[in-house]
Amino acid sequence: MIPTRPLIALAAACFVTGCATAPAVGPDYARPDLQLPQHYLAQSTARAADLSEWWQDFHDPQLDQLITLALAQNLDLAQASARVAQARAGLGAAQAALLPSANVNAQAARAYQSVETPLGQVLNSQPGFDRYGSAYEAGIGAGWEIDLFGGLRRGREAALAEYQASAAGAAATRLAVAAQTADTYITLRGLQARLEVARKQVRTQEGLQATLNLLLGKGLVPELQVRQVEGALAQVRSSVPVLEAAQDTAMNALDVMLGSAPGTHRAQLVAASAIPAAPVITATGTPGDLLRRRPDLIVAERRLAASNARIGVAIAEFYPKFSLSGMIGSATAISGGNLLSNDASQASAMLGLRWRLFDFDRINAQIDQARGQEAEALAAYRQSALRATADVENALTDMNQRNRQAATLEQGVQAWQQARQASFAAYQKGVVSLIEVLQADDRLLQASDLRAQAQTEAARAAVAAFKALGGGWQPAPQTESVAQR
Repeated sequence: MIPTRPLIALAAACFVTGCATAPAVGPDYARPDLQLPQHYLAQSTARAADLSEWWQDFHDPQLDQLITLALAQNLDLAQASARVAQARAGLGAAQAALLPSANVNAQAARAYQSVETPLGQVLNSQPGFDRYGSAYEAGIGAGWEIDLFGGLRRGREAALAEYQASAAGAAATRLAVAAQTADTYITLRGLQARLEVARKQVRTQEGLQATLNLLLGKGLVPELQVRQVEGALAQVRSSVPVLEAAQDTAMNALDVMLGSAPGTHRAQLVAASAIPAAPVITATGTPGDLLRRRPDLIVAERRLAASNARIGVAIAEFYPKFSLSGMIGSATAISGGNLLSNDASQASAMLGLRWRLFDFDRINAQIDQARGQEAEALAAYRQSALRATADVENALTDMNQRNRQAATLEQGVQAWQQARQASFAAYQKGVVSLIEVLQADDRLLQASDLRAQAQTEAARAAVAAFKALGGGWQPAPQTESVAQR
């Protein structure tokens, strides 16, 4: 039988040594305290935003469907998920470095010795020389680097922080995909509304031109007025192909966001639909809440934590590294039947030492480099926090002003509708000519085009506000549990 005492002794030594590990070298990480404002400048009296599934606040079922498809099929998200899997594997490797490793090996060999070689001639002169030889060997080996000074543990901390950063990065990609899908969809609906208005303007201008041409033939209007209408008609006509091209571009962009070939969803998008109404929102929480909610800030903070841990990894190189290794097994050169006998058993144990004793200048350089990377990560984190706060301020301000603009233009459209009705009533009574009615129609359509643009921009501003606020993402709890595996 193979003796197990050496293996048990080695495992016990590893366990005892692991329980007695000293504190890890290097600085312990503490999240920096950033000085951010206590509240946003761009506040409103509206309700608080629900950021969990913010796109539902637009109350557009087709928008909900498109974002659901994008979150399931988008290829940027597929790449982000792959990066998370890579980071998870890196964390697993760093975790495994703290544990003992073991391996099993076995081999069997059959050799034939030529008698024409010098060695063969010598052996052949011996009585009972057998030119055929067999050898069998089997063994179990184990090894463990004892993390006395915490270099491996700091490496695991860095790997965990990088994994958490990749998870937050995937959430940032998810937020960006949802926001871009919503923005493109709203832009498409705005273009379709403007295209409908432009086509109505063309018909109105054509009717006005036909009327003026009749009057011109009778000498009732000057030629200048006719030519002005022709110029206005040409200008309106020229806007139609531009809007049609932009509509096609928006539909193609939506298909790409959904991970589909351009044209896949055109049939369900080509029919015009109302521009989604912009929800009125207010800032949720304080600027400090962004540090825990915006995924891009989580990424920056976790990378700062990783760079801090790498300082400890570099400092640990100053200290000696100890390792335990051992092997038990059997070997025989007679026959495989004797492999498991006590006479064929073999065992070994070794305590290793590695110390970069004459390499301190290089270690100092590596530590300085790690500290420089941490300083860079800290500055990047602070800058990201300031930019995030500015993003929210700008988004809320833009949203508020866009809503005011849309409301003002809505009043203007209503006023022009009343003016057109009054003009048509006067025409029916014979007070004004058809020209005045058509001109009122044209002004109403111009105001309607401006309103469509304002409604589109107001809805897009709301999307930007939701995105700036972080989209409701929360750090995934499994990131901590992975580290304990």
